[in-house]
Amino acid sequence: MSFLNQLVSVFMPSGSSGAGVRRVSPLEAVRLVREKKAVLVDVREPDEWAGGVAQKAALLPLSDLTGQRRLWQPFLDQVDGREIILYCHSGSRCDIAGRILIAEGFTTASAGTLRAWDRAGLPVCKPKRSR
Repeated sequence: MSFLNQLVSVFMPSGSSGAGVRRVSPLEAVRLVREKKAVLVDVREPDEWAGGVAQKAALLPLSDLTGQRRLWQPFLDQVDGREIILYCHSGSRCDIAGRILIAEGFTTASAGTLRAWDRAGLPVCKPKRSR
């Protein structure tokens, strides 16, 4: 997909193409991940992860998805048809990432924010150090 088409798909209102990012609750996200039907991804930037991340979330910043994909490409190669459930700080970045991924043929959903995850009483942990 060309960069221009990618931008159009990201900024087009979700209702106009039918390609909007599905919303799921944090509890539904946990269920889908447990059933191995989905994977959870934190699309915030590395400096934001220090305050905590959802347990079992892959830490893949939006900047890498829209850039060189050093982290994202190996991850996407292993998704194996599972839904990619995204979350971020305010919900905006997971919508952007979701639309990019939908345009590339992936199934995505937004679980909203880490704050919603925490409010639902779901585990938040310190991220593991990268090696």
